[in-house]
Amino acid sequence: MTPILEAKNVSKSYGVYQALKNVSLKFFEGETISIVGPNGAGKTTFVNVLTGLLKPTEGDVDFCGKSIAGVGPVKLSQYGMARAFQLVQIFPLMTVQETIISAVISQTGSQYNFWSNAVAQKRLVDKAFEVARIFNLDKKMSWQASYLSQGEKKLLDIASAFALDPTVILLDEPTSGISTADKRGIMDTLMEAAKLSGIKTILLVEHDMELVAEYSTRIVALAEGKLLADLPPKEFFANAELEAQIIGKRVSHA
Repeated sequence: MTPILEAKNVSKSYGVYQALKNVSLKFFEGETISIVGPNGAGKTTFVNVLTGLLKPTEGDVDFCGKSIAGVGPVKLSQYGMARAFQLVQIFPLMTVQETIISAVISQTGSQYNFWSNAVAQKRLVDKAFEVARIFNLDKKMSWQASYLSQGEKKLLDIASAFALDPTVILLDEPTSGISTADKRGIMDTLMEAAKLSGIKTILLVEHDMELVAEYSTRIVALAEGKLLADLPPKEFFANAELEAQIIGKRVSHA
């Protein structure tokens, strides 16, 4: 099977500090892959390299057979990969509709052409409603983002990434800042949205290991810039030593 995304012997250095050390991974269609690791493990650097924000010092990243090393978010979205960031990127005074439309315009690099005629405007509005409906935000299209709940703000930010029609999406801490009671609701919405949107592969960076266990098909663990494990959830959580390395639990050898 041909991977949809592949990291090939990727290393990244900042001066003398090596944040990533020869990481090679293949990601396939139909997977939800969680990327986990303790603080300082190299997760952020790896994700930034995978999504073209950083160019690796050594190695390469292929997406659908094409190198995307350091291409940046605009070119990446044109290729078919999108990323929702940990910190909500929305503007509080913009409406839900304006936020989704602006994401499409800014990421395609066609700031002016989209609004050149009525047909283009209608296409944008229809697209915004289609995406908002998937995330249960269609009844609030005229609301300013500042009036949304924290969970709805997070969904709006992610909806803006989904609006780009990606085949692969990276969700960076999608439940950060969300109450424990609402986390599963957010994740259920995201998984259903991915199905409805035709997204083929999900990359998930998430600290909540219960969510990682429940929603992942595969877990990739990093530590000190190196690949520590690449396992299905059952095998990962069956290894107490490995789990302890990731979340800092003390393991009893009694």
